[in-house]
Amino acid sequence: MNVQSTVSRYSEGFDLPVRGDAITADRYVSRDYMDLENKNLWPRVWHLGGMIAELEEEGDFVRHNLGKESVIMVKQADGSIKAFYNTCPHRGNRLVIGEVGGADRITCAYHNWQFATDGTLVKAQDPDDFPNGDPCGKLKLSEVRCETWGPFIFYNMDPNAKPLIEWMEPLADRLKGYGLEDWVRVVYMSADCEFNWKIIRDNFNESYHLPTIHPELATFINDGLPDTLFEMYPSGHNSMWMKGHQATTRNEAFQTGDVPAPLDDVARAWGVDPADYKGRTGDVRQAIIEAKRRLGPGRGYKNYENMTDQQLVDYFHCTFFPNLTLTMSPEQCQILRTEPHPTDPEKCVFQHWILVPRVEGMTEVEGPIGKVPLDWAEHRHSVYGDGQSLGFVADQDLSIGTTQQQGLNSRGFKGCHLTNQEKRIQRFHELLDDYVYDRI
Repeated sequence: MNVQSTVSRYSEGFDLPVRGDAITADRYVSRDYMDLENKNLWPRVWHLGGMIAELEEEGDFVRHNLGKESVIMVKQADGSIKAFYNTCPHRGNRLVIGEVGGADRITCAYHNWQFATDGTLVKAQDPDDFPNGDPCGKLKLSEVRCETWGPFIFYNMDPNAKPLIEWMEPLADRLKGYGLEDWVRVVYMSADCEFNWKIIRDNFNESYHLPTIHPELATFINDGLPDTLFEMYPSGHNSMWMKGHQATTRNEAFQTGDVPAPLDDVARAWGVDPADYKGRTGDVRQAIIEAKRRLGPGRGYKNYENMTDQQLVDYFHCTFFPNLTLTMSPEQCQILRTEPHPTDPEKCVFQHWILVPRVEGMTEVEGPIGKVPLDWAEHRHSVYGDGQSLGFVADQDLSIGTTQQQGLNSRGFKGCHLTNQEKRIQRFHELLDDYVYDRI
C-alpha cells in the first residue's frame, strides 16, 4: 500500500503523479474555454448515448443531444447499431426531434427526404432535378463511430479514437461481475442547472464533502478516510471504494453503541440481529456478506454468485473521463452525468439514471426517490429547484452547485487549494487542459 499521507489511501500502482497546475475560475465561467471544450474535448471522447434495450427492432432509434450537437443511434437489420449525426445532408435540418422512436425510414420533415436505416438516401423529391443526377442510393447520412458495452450504447465523433473497450480500461473488467447487461433502467431524470458541468465532476472526484453534504449516509456508508480507497488510471478514469453496510468511523458513538438506523433494518432484512452487534457495529458488514452468500440466490439475486465479497456490500464509484459516473452497489447502478449547456458556460444539464437487476417476483424497488416500478422508466426533465427531486443524495450535491458557481465569479477566488484526497480533481483538470489546449 502506497500511503501518501497519514490518512489518504491510494491503491498501489494507481496513484498517478500530478503536475500541480493551477485550477482557476476561467474554466468554469469563460466562453473562450467553453469554445475550446467544444472544439477539442467533446468530439474526441466516448459518450453514453442510450441503452441497447431501447432498440428492439430494425429502425428503432435513440437520440442524444450534447451541447449543440445531436446524434441518433439506429438498430440495423442484422441487429447491429449505427450512429449518425442528426442532420439532413440536403439543407441541414435536424432529422429526429424525439428521444426514442422507430420507423422503416428516417424522414426529414422539411422536404420529405427519406433515408434507410443504414443512412442511405432512398427517396428525394424531384430526383431528376439535381445537376449531378439522382442522389438516391449515393448520398448518405454522416456516420459516427458506435460501439456497445454491457447494456449501453456509446458513440465517439473521432474516427481515430481508441476502441470503446480500450478507452474504458480497467473499469470494464472491474465491473464485469455485476452482470449489468441484464439490468433495467427504472429511473431516468434530468434537469437544467445553473452551474458549469465541471462543478459536479469535481464533486464526484472526491469524498471530502460527504460528512457535510450527505450526513445521512454516515450510518450505513463508512466515509472514514482511512477506510476509503482511491485509484487513478492511465486511461484518465478513476474510482473510489467506500465500505458499505458499515457506519462511519468518524463517529465513535456508531462503533461503541447500538447499530444505527437504517443499518439495523438492513441487517434484519438479511436475518442478522443488530442487537448481537452492539458495541461492534463494524462487524455487521461481514455478517451481511455471509448472509447474502447464503440467502441471496434463493431471493432471486442470481448476480451475487459472480460478485466478490467487496462488491456484495461496498460502493464502487467509477468516474469516466470526462463527465460520466457509475456508482455501483450490488442491487443498484446509478448513472450520474453532467453535460454542457449549448451556449452558456455557467449552465449545464444533469442526468440521473438508476439501473437495477431483474429479480423474479419483484415488481418494485426502493430507489433514491422512493419506491418505483421494476420496469422501464420514461424520461422526466425539469429545471433544478422547481420542486422535482432527482434523488435526495443528488439533490444535496446539486444544492451546492449554484452557490459555488456564484463564488467562482468572485475576484477573491484565486484558484483551488486541494487536499491530498482530492488529487483526482487535480488530475482531472490537468487532463482536461491537455485536451482543451490540444496537447494530446
